[in-house]
Amino acid sequence: MNDMTAGTTLDRALWLSEDDAEALARGTHRNPFSVLGIHETDEGNVLRVFLPGALGVDVLDREDGTLRCSLTAIQIPGLFAAQLPHAAPYTLRIRWPRGEQITEDPYSFGLLLGEMDLYLIGEGNHRNLGHCLGAQPMEVDGVEGVRFAVWAPNARRVSVVGNFNSWDGRRHAMRLRHPAGVWELFVPRLGPGESYKYEILDAQGALGLRADPVALATETPPNTASVVADTRPFTWHDEEWIARRGERHEPNRPISIYEVHAASWRKHGGDHGELYSWRELAEHLIPYVTEMGFTHVELLPIMEHPFGGSWGYQPLSQFAPSGRFGSPADFAHFVDECHRAGLGVILDWVPAHFPTDPHGLARFDGTALYEYEHPFEGFHQDWDTFIYNLGRREVHGFMLASALHWLRHFHVDALRVDAVASMLYRNYSRKEGEWIPNKYGGHENLEAIDFLRHLNEVVAEEVPGAVVIAEESTAWPGVTQPTAEGGLGFAYKWNMGWMHDTLEYISKDPVYRSYAHHDMTFPMVYAFSEHFVLPISHDEVVHGKGSLIGKMPGDEWQKFANLRAYLSIMWSQPGKKLLFMGCEIAQWREWSHDRELDWSLLSEPRHDGIRRLLADLNRLYVDQPALHECDSEPRGFTWVVGNDNTNSVFAWLRWSLSGEPLLVVANMTPIPREGYRLGVPHTGEWEEIFNSDAECYGGSNMGNMGRVMADDTPLHGQGASLELTLPPLAAILLRPVEAT
Repeated sequence: MNDMTAGTTLDRALWLSEDDAEALARGTHRNPFSVLGIHETDEGNVLRVFLPGALGVDVLDREDGTLRCSLTAIQIPGLFAAQLPHAAPYTLRIRWPRGEQITEDPYSFGLLLGEMDLYLIGEGNHRNLGHCLGAQPMEVDGVEGVRFAVWAPNARRVSVVGNFNSWDGRRHAMRLRHPAGVWELFVPRLGPGESYKYEILDAQGALGLRADPVALATETPPNTASVVADTRPFTWHDEEWIARRGERHEPNRPISIYEVHAASWRKHGGDHGELYSWRELAEHLIPYVTEMGFTHVELLPIMEHPFGGSWGYQPLSQFAPSGRFGSPADFAHFVDECHRAGLGVILDWVPAHFPTDPHGLARFDGTALYEYEHPFEGFHQDWDTFIYNLGRREVHGFMLASALHWLRHFHVDALRVDAVASMLYRNYSRKEGEWIPNKYGGHENLEAIDFLRHLNEVVAEEVPGAVVIAEESTAWPGVTQPTAEGGLGFAYKWNMGWMHDTLEYISKDPVYRSYAHHDMTFPMVYAFSEHFVLPISHDEVVHGKGSLIGKMPGDEWQKFANLRAYLSIMWSQPGKKLLFMGCEIAQWREWSHDRELDWSLLSEPRHDGIRRLLADLNRLYVDQPALHECDSEPRGFTWVVGNDNTNSVFAWLRWSLSGEPLLVVANMTPIPREGYRLGVPHTGEWEEIFNSDAECYGGSNMGNMGRVMADDTPLHGQGASLELTLPPLAAILLRPVEAT
């Protein structure tokens, strides 16, 4: 406190109580609007401003800029006050040691958020949080600036800080709106590009800097501040795509997904070069994926995440595309260009857990705000992360709004929900005695189940045509059944059982495959219990698992033949397809997020042969209705030979909706088989339309000379049969000529 005393009535009107003045000085005042700005007193209007470090302050008329008065320094350093004859709009001319600043007074603006917004936030039912909370550039009372708003109900004080106030939390303390627990403040004359954080005096009295949970943009790591985003609407060119995308996601349509880690697909100058931006990825990735015949690109999480080595699976900004690749508008451009090229966009999205970084969500206001309080519920032992408390309505609403933000604001076509199994079970990856049962004594996480069902219902209602896909690795029933029928309501589920069993089989030496025949046949027992995606994802080519080609047994020729056969089987069995980048060029090295793919391999014929094979499989998959129309229906698949473990031969029929058949035969040994007779539904000519042993793919070019004749000899439950030459370690596809 300074030595001046209030000797007059006017002095006493300007001064604050000792408690208020000390609270401002310490940065602990809970309601700065009650003492700063203009206030009516018995002696008239009094204006107070608190600007630590300022040398002096003048009040100017906002209309014409004329001087109305100069403020007097009172009580504590940085506190200035004066009596004003009237409360007309004003600006402040502030003299700082390094220069002069003219700006409006943040404490001259009234309430910002509407009561309906606050009500919906409190109810956990605000569907557009990304344009309600966070930093919103706007005009208030004719003044351009940024409205900041953050949910921190248990904080003692929240300030917005940045370069604009020298990161001094005493300068822009926010107003608390009850009962929603939202703090708000309009900071005039700020705009897009400004870095900021919230300085929070938390419930325990600790002071810390936090990134904005609803930031729409962020600094590029390792920097951790949020950034005021440019929220001007993006000009989209994908109206036709959006109007028809629901058709593209129906169970009877082909879906072939290229899974991409944006930071390591390609880099400038090789392994250790600069990352491609979204605009560069649009220029290079989109043509490659479309040329390969994929229908969708799936991006590992691109929400801002502090640790690149998490591949995005430990995000802290659920509303902000990572600054590593450019601005939010750049990401919108990438999605727009995908749609213009006829390519769908899927984002991996992580509602199961969040990292413990001190600038993030952990004990955000000094309490377990976003996470469960008890570590048996709130801490993931596998990933050293916190678990969202989806039973809290505000957190439920926060995550729901995040999902809708990507689908609506960025026109994303689908979300793939990560780690659903960990959400469904309270005892997931926990020992006995290290988990808390639900209210009925069971191990199901009822709050997470309710959230997932609500998520799928809301997405179907509010974003027609968009879908949600589950990465779910257990036998939880009804993952893709409608919620009205007791299911979780997802559109598709990753078939982790198929992935595990078929990789187990293909990795065995052909000598021993006869003993593992069931690994290839068992997945068909449950193939139609859900709407499945067959995934060979990033998880199968990291952490010492080696590359996909590296899993194949035998010498180099056999490795490539095995891979060609495996991919051919995958593309001709029921289920949508997903392949991680690099598998299509038979990359030898295990994938690393720190380096780009080994593109130089494509100069070698066998590697380019795998790429050619994948492109042809994708075209065949789209062109042949039997390969996609009945993916989720038993009538779309018939075993012809499923029990020839002696020869390791498999044969099945795929059927279109109109009943057109396609015969698939796989010989999983290096021994060619001549005169192998199989039952088929039609006599007459059958055309070999695909052979993974073709010379153009790097094979031995053994086959059936294009066509074979089926006679009326019944076999394998079919009314006719034909004799085939089965190439070694290969799959062939045939169709009746009359079906062409």
